[in-house]
Amino acid sequence: MAVTPKYTEDDIKSLEWKEHIRTRPGMYIGKLGDGSAFDDGIYVLLKEVMDNSIDEFMMGAGKKIDITLKDGVVTIRDYGRGIPLGKVVEVVSKMNTGGKYDSEAFKKSIGLNGVGTKAVNALSISFKVTAYREGQAKTAEFSKGELIRDAKLVKTDEANGTLVEFKPDDTIFKKYHYVHEYLDRMVWNYAYLNTGLTLTFNGNQYKSDNGLKDLLEKNISGEILYPICHLKGEDIEIAMTHSNEHFSEEYYTYVNGQYTTQGGTHQGAFREAIVKTVREFFKKEFEPTDIRKSIIAAVAVKVQEPVFESQTKTKLGSNEIVPGGQSIRAFIGDFVKEQFDNYLHKNPDVANIILQKIQTNERERKDLAGIQKLARERAKKSSLHNRKLRDCRVHLDDRKNPRHVETTLFICEGDSASGSITKTRDVNTQAVFSLKGKPLNCFGLGKKVVYENEEFNLLQAALNIEEGLDDLRYNNVVIATDADVDGMHIRLLLLTFFLQFFPDLVKNNHVYILQTPLFRVRNKKETAYCYSDEERKAAIAKLGPKPEITRFKGLGEISPDEFKHFIGKDIRLEPVVLDQRASIQELLSYYMGKNTQERQEFIIDNLHVEKDVEEELIK
Repeated sequence: MAVTPKYTEDDIKSLEWKEHIRTRPGMYIGKLGDGSAFDDGIYVLLKEVMDNSIDEFMMGAGKKIDITLKDGVVTIRDYGRGIPLGKVVEVVSKMNTGGKYDSEAFKKSIGLNGVGTKAVNALSISFKVTAYREGQAKTAEFSKGELIRDAKLVKTDEANGTLVEFKPDDTIFKKYHYVHEYLDRMVWNYAYLNTGLTLTFNGNQYKSDNGLKDLLEKNISGEILYPICHLKGEDIEIAMTHSNEHFSEEYYTYVNGQYTTQGGTHQGAFREAIVKTVREFFKKEFEPTDIRKSIIAAVAVKVQEPVFESQTKTKLGSNEIVPGGQSIRAFIGDFVKEQFDNYLHKNPDVANIILQKIQTNERERKDLAGIQKLARERAKKSSLHNRKLRDCRVHLDDRKNPRHVETTLFICEGDSASGSITKTRDVNTQAVFSLKGKPLNCFGLGKKVVYENEEFNLLQAALNIEEGLDDLRYNNVVIATDADVDGMHIRLLLLTFFLQFFPDLVKNNHVYILQTPLFRVRNKKETAYCYSDEERKAAIAKLGPKPEITRFKGLGEISPDEFKHFIGKDIRLEPVVLDQRASIQELLSYYMGKNTQERQEFIIDNLHVEKDVEEELIK
């Protein structure tokens, strides 16, 4: 008979603020990660400090922010009002302490919970803050949230503001690295959303004069149907156009300068408002999908007390806006109804282009209707979840992805690779999709091919992205192919499929390449897996003379027992990141179009020959 454990006062534990943050970091910054994903913890730490500096600018204090990143140390210097000198230590180390509880001191700030810098402090091996105010400076230094130096006030010639310097704790953020493209995009977003602010990141200047219009111009790839429509009002800014090349909707939405990657109330309100305004303008009940297909838009609103669905603030949950207590839905709806309707009346040429686009979308939708129906039936008949997809338990219990659960889909080539991953994966959160040979090169083909091609149809169904990313079933889509010529070709074919028909999947940082070891170096006591020739040489030097060296030719050669090391907590993922200045169609044309002399020269110049490595292994 089971004995019920005792439950007494001795079982009740109280953790100090820093211990709680370090014990449960996910509650404060979301996932940890190693820097491969744009929302990994090291970027959240940087953002939490930056948000405070941005709040100063939004309150009219300071017009520049300097950011540096060197040897893993982040330094952020703003020129705002500076933390009140007598509260410097408390503001960064005492929970529920901060200026954002005073709505007059910080109106429309990004965060209201007073947690941000405390989390950065607790999760950093070193954290230093200096406040400059009216000729005086106050510095405090911490390590893992523990105060190690509380300096006295000193005189200074520095301008007012705050300087924060921190280095993430590598015992929490293991083997972390910063991806420059993520940082570049983050800083640019701050610039677009704060016209008049000058940011300097590692010596490079970021500044925007036209706000969201500049943002769209930098992010749009390929041709657009009409010049960007740019609308600005009190607490709201919108920029939008329609693409001539994309098949889906694409949105960049922000609340008080925070990039809400998962959208929320404001994005839903904008989508509804565009449909309603267009219907009323043309006096026709067009289908919403026909109106919004190929739309590219950026929407930014300012809310006095935003409520987000998580500490990382990626989705807006509140539906109130101050002043007036008007709902965000009504506020955006009224603004779009008035301003976009006026724009259409003043620009009849643009209105006619939009009408033609809607009518084209309508015809295409009707043409595809029969094919779509047959494709869906074929997907059901082919027993998708038994033959092609080994799903994870999260989705077997719930057909839609619970956003708070981090899920991964591995796309593999062949039965051997998919078999090894299937046997060693985390069945709760990791799924496997097995390809049958090389996918079709879909460059230049229409959306029709997605439904006619069995492989693409089943992959689309597995991801649940037919109508966009709202119900995307996996946070991470990982291409797991051999690191040989055939494997590289399959990667290109899959990326062509995603970029051609679902570019948002790549643009929103959901697609990765699985890095697997090229070599195994071992002796009787120790085994090292090496992902490069440099790591192989280091392992040989460490393990001593004549260790056993194995060169992995493909994923199928790696046993399931070994594979568990490569897709577990130490998984190495290389993010697929698009250059914001790149045209998707130009990229696809270069890599996947007809063979050109330019591409032949590129291949010859960048050909990697492994002959020397092979000869060394033989020795």
